[in-house]
Amino acid sequence: MAISPLDGRYASKVDYLSQYFSEAALMRYRVLVEVEWFINLFNEVKLKGTRVLKPTELKLLRTMYEQFDVVDAKRVKDIEKTTNHDVKAIEYFICEHLKGSDLEKYTAFIHFGCTSEDINNLSYACMLRDFLERDLQPMLSGVIQEIHTLGMATRSLPMLARTHGQTASPTTLGKELINFVARLERELEILSEGDYVMGKINGAVGNYNAHLAAYPKVDWMKVSEDFVHSLGLKFNKYTTQIEPHDCFADVFDCVKRMNNIVLDFDRDMWTYISLGYFGQKTLKGEIGSSTMPHKVNPIDFENSEGNVGIANSLLEHMSSKLQISRLQRDLSDSTVQRNIGMAMGYSVLAYKSTLKGLSKCTVNKKVIQDDLKDKWELMAEPIQMVMRKHLISDAYEQLKELTRGKGGVTKAVVQNFIKKLKIPAADKKVLSSLTPEKYVGLAAELVESYELKIAGPSGCESGGCGDCRGC
Repeated sequence: MAISPLDGRYASKVDYLSQYFSEAALMRYRVLVEVEWFINLFNEVKLKGTRVLKPTELKLLRTMYEQFDVVDAKRVKDIEKTTNHDVKAIEYFICEHLKGSDLEKYTAFIHFGCTSEDINNLSYACMLRDFLERDLQPMLSGVIQEIHTLGMATRSLPMLARTHGQTASPTTLGKELINFVARLERELEILSEGDYVMGKINGAVGNYNAHLAAYPKVDWMKVSEDFVHSLGLKFNKYTTQIEPHDCFADVFDCVKRMNNIVLDFDRDMWTYISLGYFGQKTLKGEIGSSTMPHKVNPIDFENSEGNVGIANSLLEHMSSKLQISRLQRDLSDSTVQRNIGMAMGYSVLAYKSTLKGLSKCTVNKKVIQDDLKDKWELMAEPIQMVMRKHLISDAYEQLKELTRGKGGVTKAVVQNFIKKLKIPAADKKVLSSLTPEKYVGLAAELVESYELKIAGPSGCESGGCGDCRGC
């Protein structure tokens, strides 16, 4: 009965993401921010009218978000039925928990000086940071490690390249795989090292108006900066009522680029499978087609491709929309931010499908070798390059006449052409010794020289163990 596949068909694969992106999770993060701000005012700022909190009181306060559960979430929703304001409901929820305690008389300091967006922006920032560090980055690391492992294993396996879908200078399978590793690691590095989550807590329009009215001698800019840093976030000093979400746009654009690289990989793998370069392990009882019993379809790479498309549509909209808010604020960002979990959920689904597809793939070396061995027209490139070295001005044209658009270019045709060339014998010998399988340049060396940046499993020298899922 679920409307979204994330909560229906795919729930078993992504339901754990509710710890970050569900309504209840948002409530928990809001409670965390409200409680820690309250503690900060008492124990760090030491505002007049407060006192240092006892360890038992700190435990009472932090238990509210550390043990926040479905029952608590339902209570917040019940309060919201009256307030019709989700953040105010959190404030009242916390006040309820302090009734009968020594802190009851201090409940006026809950949400002190705050506008709702002070709580919301920090909650979403903590939510996104936790997801990126605990789930997305490890998941991408797993994808990278799997591709790297396969790339290392096939670094010297010659393979026909296909530029424009046509036969092109040979490469190795491992070299084509390591390209994706390098691209994904670059984006992962950008994401992990960037100032990707910022926060503010500066009042209704970002000027500390109410703060200063109540406590004019407090350095509220310093208090605000220290508190944001205490949450593990980067401080944004200049905002309107809302943190402007530029940092979120950075994240979403980076994830979108990573998704596009995964999509590029999915499509290449799909094509290699269609060429027979990879076989696919079959599972007992699994059916590929309802009418064609022989089918083993590359459904995991196709599933990944579809999920990337949905994720990137959302990410693109969010990265462009969230940076724009009328004057000092409008509410349109609130609606959009509630869909962050959708975009990330479909991204995670895509990565899991890619990993599953990879786990089924087996390299068909004979098919790859057979596809390359008789492509003697590929020798046109090295031959004309050596001819150019010896100042033969029409080298390209001669090889074009010999090979372009002509089938049946054989070893004999190529060898005969080489024999007639007016070049040194040493160069003739080099050209005569070349075969399509040997003409792979530095492909294998490029793979071997690649230094994997992400940490592999304990004891793993290559950076991947062949059975990695994001360790």
